Amino acid sequence: MVNGLLTLRGAWDKVRQEPVLKFLVVAVTAYGMATFEGPTLSLKNVNAIAHYTDWVIAHVHVGALGWNGFLTFGILYWLIPKLWRTELYSKKLANVHFWIGFLGIVFYALPMWFSGITQALMWKQFNEYGILQYPNFLETVLQIVPMYIVRASAGALYIAGFLIMIYNLVKTIKQGSFLAEETAEALARQIYKDALRRGNIHRWLEGKPIYFTIGILIVVLIGTAVEFVPTFLVKTNIPTIASVKPYTPLELEGRDIYIREGCNACHSQLVRPFRSETERYGEYSKAGEYVYDHPFLWGSKRSGPDLHRLGGKYPNSWHYLHMENPRSTSPGSTMPPYPWLLENDLNTKNTKAKINALRKVGVPYPDGYENFAIDELLKQANQIATDLQNNGIPAEPQKRNNCSYSLFTKTGY
Repeated sequence: MVNGLLTLRGAWDKVRQEPVLKFLVVAVTAYGMATFEGPTLSLKNVNAIAHYTDWVIAHVHVGALGWNGFLTFGILYWLIPKLWRTELYSKKLANVHFWIGFLGIVFYALPMWFSGITQALMWKQFNEYGILQYPNFLETVLQIVPMYIVRASAGALYIAGFLIMIYNLVKTIKQGSFLAEETAEALARQIYKDALRRGNIHRWLEGKPIYFTIGILIVVLIGTAVEFVPTFLVKTNIPTIASVKPYTPLELEGRDIYIREGCNACHSQLVRPFRSETERYGEYSKAGEYVYDHPFLWGSKRSGPDLHRLGGKYPNSWHYLHMENPRSTSPGSTMPPYPWLLENDLNTKNTKAKINALRKVGVPYPDGYENFAIDELLKQANQIATDLQNNGIPAEPQKRNNCSYSLFTKTGY
C-alpha cells in the first residue's frame, strides 16, 4: 500500500483529473486496510469479538470490492483505450462510476462493522443474575435487519457503477479500432527483449508463464507436504472420541444437501470455549468430533445460530416445518424457505462412491459396507417418515426428500 501511494508523489494533482488514478488510490488503500486487518483478526481477543459476526463480511468486502474490484476497473479504463487506440469515451462517466462505487463500498462496509459489534456484544451480554441477557439468537437478528437493508442498497450502488463502466467501455470500443495482433505481438517481444537486456529477472519470469507456473506449483506442493505429511503419519495427531461414529449413508447424503444449499454460509458448526457460547449452545466442540468430517463445516458467519449441538433437540416434525417455512417455528427468522427439500427425490446413485472415497481418507467404514448402504439409508428414512406421519405430516420417504431430515437426529445440521 505504501509503495503504491508513494509512487504518486508529486503527481497528486493528476488524481483529481484522472479516474484511473482515483481507482488505483482507493484500491491500494483498501488492500492495505484488509491485509492489516487480517493478521489482527488472528489475535484471540480480537477474534473472540469479530469472528462469526458481520465484521468478517465487512473485512472481506473491503478487499473484494475495494482492492479487487477497483483495481480491475482502473485497469480496464486504462487498457481498453490502449487496445482500441483511442481516448476513453467519457472521463466524466468514469468519475461518476468512481464516486458511486466508492460510496457503495463505504455504505456496504460500515453497516457490517456496526452490526458485527452489535452481534458480538449481544451474544456475550449477561444480566445481573449471571444468565444470558439475549438467550434467543433471533433477538440479535432483528436488531441488525436495518443494517442489511443499507448493505443491500450499497450493493445496488456498486452494481450501478459497474453498469456505467460497461456502457463507457463499449462506447470507447466503438469509436476506436483494435490493435492488430501482429503489432501487439511485436510490441510484446520488444518489451521482453528490453527486459532481458536490463537483466530484470522478474520480467524474464513474466515472459515465461508456463515455467513460472510450474515453479510455483512445485514450491506449493513442497510446502503442502511439509504441513500435512506429519499429521497423517503420526496417529496421535488425530484425536478420537469413542462416541463419535462415521455418518450413516442417509446422514452422509443429508450433509451433502446441507453443503449444496449453502447452509454453512449462515450457520457455524463449532462451539467455542467461551462462557457465552457454552451457555447458549452447550459443551464446546472438540477436535475429535470432526475426525470423520470431509470437509469440516466450521463456517465463518452466524446469520443463524450454531448447529453443532442441535441434534436431538427438536423433533423431526419441527425440522420439517422449519424447512417448509422458517417463520412458523422461529418468528422473525431471515432464513429463506426450502420447500423443494420436501418434494425432490433423494439421488443416491453416488452413495457407494462417496463411502469408498471416505474410506480412502481414513473413515473406518467396513469393507463391503457400500454394498448394503442404500438398504440402511432407506431403513433410517422410513423410521423418520413414520415419525412424521405419526405427527400428522404426510411424509413418504421414496417420493419426498424427507430422507435428508435424519441428519438433524444426529449431527444437528
